[in-house]
Amino acid sequence: MVRWLGTALRADGRKVIGVREPGGTPIAEAARKLALKSRHDRAYAAELFLFLAARADLVERVIRPALATGQIVLADRFGLSTLAYQVAGRGLSRDDVEAALRIATGGLTPDLTVVLDVPVSVGRARQKAAGKAQDRIEREDDTFHTRVREAYRKASGPGIVHIDASQSKKSVQEAAWREVAAATGGALSMRGTA
Repeated sequence: MVRWLGTALRADGRKVIGVREPGGTPIAEAARKLALKSRHDRAYAAELFLFLAARADLVERVIRPALATGQIVLADRFGLSTLAYQVAGRGLSRDDVEAALRIATGGLTPDLTVVLDVPVSVGRARQKAAGKAQDRIEREDDTFHTRVREAYRKASGPGIVHIDASQSKKSVQEAAWREVAAATGGALSMRGTA
């Protein structure tokens, strides 16, 4: 979705940068590899800090400079994903995770968070159909992923919107486009977004 939205916004004449979470800088990519690909077991707090180290470097080196030049930044994950996975999924303290998250981001929060909701079974089937190799977190059991999904589903607040992503790809894209258009000041066309 991030790639598609980036292409659509660029076609509309917007300056856009897409970032991968975790990742996007040499330090963030190294932290990603340790958190998601390493065969070594780790404490849940260590996993949290690897993700937050990646985010801190990405915010400082990529996101803040892009925002300072007026670019729209699209990320596939950010703070809400940390709360869903590390608090609901792993069982870490919400207060502690929120405090650490504020340090990692310097208090930066998205103007818009689009939650694409699908049942766990649908998400797994889509990954399998796409031939996607699963990382350490994706290999967790359905109970873990159900807790994560419920955290996303309960998320509310300024800028958080929910889209039923079990709909057709085109319907999901149109719904996401409407939300992005509203968040970026309206008047966006969908040129070149087929």
